[in-house]
Amino acid sequence: MDSGKIRITIEYCTGCRWLTRASWVAQELLITFESDIEGVILKPSLVSGTFKVSSDTEIFWDRKTEGVFPELKVLKQVIRDSVSPEKDLGHSDSGQ
Repeated sequence: MDSGKIRITIEYCTGCRWLTRASWVAQELLITFESDIEGVILKPSLVSGTFKVSSDTEIFWDRKTEGVFPELKVLKQVIRDSVSPEKDLGHSDSGQ
């Protein structure tokens, strides 16, 4: 059954021990987008330094490309702009 909603994958480096960070990001995305996405998948990677947040069609954040971990506020804005542009993110949409 296709709900038309995207599934977000968070791929993280197991060698770097980034499961805790990936889990926290997943929790935040599920809370923020609970009615806008199908779910979040945590995907262990053996490729050193991997921390990538994506859907089947779009990369929202890639630590290797960006050079840093995503600031949660920025990541939520990027995902919102793709899945639900009209969604108000409250404090995540306010100024610095």
